[in-house]
Amino acid sequence: MNQLQFAAFISERDVLRYTPAGIPIVSAILTHSSRQMEAGVDRLVEFEITALAAGEISGRFGRAELGAAHQFTGFLAKKNRKSKALVFHIIDFSAAA
Repeated sequence: MNQLQFAAFISERDVLRYTPAGIPIVSAILTHSSRQMEAGVDRLVEFEITALAAGEISGRFGRAELGAAHQFTGFLAKKNRKSKALVFHIIDFSAAA
């Protein structure tokens, strides 16, 4: 199974564009920071991840407030066939509580 869920801020976001197939897509950078327990030790976890929203979700994601906390659900995939870099594909998101 390839499913990832985390809370993050939308730090950067590109404008809505369309793929050659006509699919709407929005790329962004998401920033996460949290405290996690690992091997009984409290650890600060911080990361930035490249993300994209494609299809119907792209319109709502394109209007989401920059800098606000959101809960994201999606999956990881290679940036393209020849790349080893990963991109987070957003399936759904909502305002974080």
